[in-house]
Amino acid sequence: MKIGFAGLGVMGAPMARHLAGAGHEVTGYNRSPDKARAWAAAAGGRPAATVAEAARDAELFILCVGNDGDVREVVLQALPELGSGAVIVDHTTTSAHVAREMAAVADAAGVAFIDAPVSGGQAGAEAGKLSVMAGGDPAALARVEPVLGAYAKAVKHMGPAGAGQLTKMVNQICIAGVVQGLAEAVHFAQSAGLDTDAVYDAVSQGAAQSWQMDNRWKTMARGEFEFGFAVDWMRKDLGLVLEEARANGSHLALTALVDQFYSEIQAMGGARWDTSSLAARLQDRPARR
Repeated sequence: MKIGFAGLGVMGAPMARHLAGAGHEVTGYNRSPDKARAWAAAAGGRPAATVAEAARDAELFILCVGNDGDVREVVLQALPELGSGAVIVDHTTTSAHVAREMAAVADAAGVAFIDAPVSGGQAGAEAGKLSVMAGGDPAALARVEPVLGAYAKAVKHMGPAGAGQLTKMVNQICIAGVVQGLAEAVHFAQSAGLDTDAVYDAVSQGAAQSWQMDNRWKTMARGEFEFGFAVDWMRKDLGLVLEEARANGSHLALTALVDQFYSEIQAMGGARWDTSSLAARLQDRPARR
């Protein structure tokens, strides 16, 4: 398939690389031209100087950028270059509002827009094992789902436009609560003088087990917070969650509290630490960078 891809950062670059490796004709764009050229040289794709160039005559146009404004900008630049029947898949985590807005704009141009945020982080993107939660036209998603399989272990249609983004918000609510619980558990174990590795061996085999525990317990205990998804991005996501909660009347006291804890991490200089750095608030020693 002829594919345009915009956003070759820590998530987008490996995703686009998997597409090229699967035999698709991939043209990649990034705001930093050097990143696009480096990606193309490593992945065997073609770099584009503009969004329009990446989108020109593409059957599938994928983006993985920063926020609502970035999505609007990229989609509006790409649409004139896409033919009727093309599909846009947006892997950015955004508001549900902008997903619905872009779906309507794309539909008017004869193009399908799928909001398709992902879970799995940088490690999942590198391994080609992301989970995709999608909103939009199910028939359009079905056409491109085999292609997305180059980097996704699971693709789930959640409903109309915006439903993928709402599902990603649920994902982030879950992560925020679990990571805060782990941070407090590690802190308690250390304060009690326990061997944290031994504690992990004991509790990870029971009901407390989670992906976050298996992958972050020991690094949290060591004050290591360089494992992907940054606090700045989590705060952006939680801001979207809390805005949506105000609109739909849901009560997210814990999520709001954890968001404030992340603001403390930013004030500590940890804006680029990963989300497990909630533990740094509770540790006596400074977090190792």
